[in-house]
Amino acid sequence: MDSRRAREILLLNPPDGSEANDPEFKEALDQVKTDPELRRWFEAHRARQSEIRAQLKRIRVPENLKQRILDEAGKREVVVWWRRPAFSAWAAAAAIALLVGIVFFQSATGKENTFAAYRNRVVRNVQRPYAMDMMTNNLSEIRQYLATKQWPADYVLGKPMETLAGVGCAALRWRNNKVSLVCLNAGRQNDLFLFIIDRSALPDPPRMNQPKFARVGKLMSASWSQDGKTYILAGTGDEEFIRRFL
Repeated sequence: MDSRRAREILLLNPPDGSEANDPEFKEALDQVKTDPELRRWFEAHRARQSEIRAQLKRIRVPENLKQRILDEAGKREVVVWWRRPAFSAWAAAAAIALLVGIVFFQSATGKENTFAAYRNRVVRNVQRPYAMDMMTNNLSEIRQYLATKQWPADYVLGKPMETLAGVGCAALRWRNNKVSLVCLNAGRQNDLFLFIIDRSALPDPPRMNQPKFARVGKLMSASWSQDGKTYILAGTGDEEFIRRFL
């Protein structure tokens, strides 16, 4: 692992240290020990994270925040960013931290244009509170919605994925390239995340029809290219579990 890759992984590591057992994160920490410049950057990064956490702790959450947000969301007919019914002041603070982290990530790694950077960005983002533009279990409605927005909708689902119910979808961007996120229900509250981007948007896309597996944070991912598109399928479990849906 080189220092640039280590910096990318360290940027995406949650400040609570919940990914301390992640092999990639451990390897990045080893790189910190051998690279003085990376070590200085990492120390400054940790200091910034500590300051952000301190500022978040000083935020007073307004009374009835949950109901006020739900009321406003109902008026605008949009899907808010949390997926589960439970919501709290902690969730509000987590959302603020997420937004701060995304802004910092974009400014710090804006020059990183590789498939690995793309994969880590999108897969790690769904491991935190994230937004879906539409929630439905109908795969046809998901495809139609993405097509209406002129986002990648001519994707190919393998037969195992076609049998799953949908959860929702989102229209994302990577370096100003359109990325479709299709969320599928694999049962037992286990969601699968399928990302689709034009193959031409990546300088080093994975090979055609040859899935490459990699663990990203807490999720296992499979990546491949097909018919001008590059796919990433991510979910909890191991390689064998993900391979069942390809």
